[in-house]
Amino acid sequence: MKIHITLKDPDTMHDAVTDAVAEDVKHLSGLSDHERAAIANERAIEIQSEISDRWMEYGEYLRFEVDTDTWTATILPSKG
Repeated sequence: MKIHITLKDPDTMHDAVTDAVAEDVKHLSGLSDHERAAIANERAIEIQSEISDRWMEYGEYLRFEVDTDTWTATILPSKG
């Protein structure tokens, strides 16, 4: 059996991407805190946009399918 589930949470993806990017740019040397923050912001915007375009609708709805025969889950593409 395949079950389609839609989750709605506008903050989780944003928070996860922001945290991951901030951790990633922390290791860049030779930059001021201001430059690091600017780079992190740009990267976060790009990544959030790509994730949203591929898998989320309106940046907050995530649809996935659970297959109870194989006990696997698959993220479904965005409708929009």
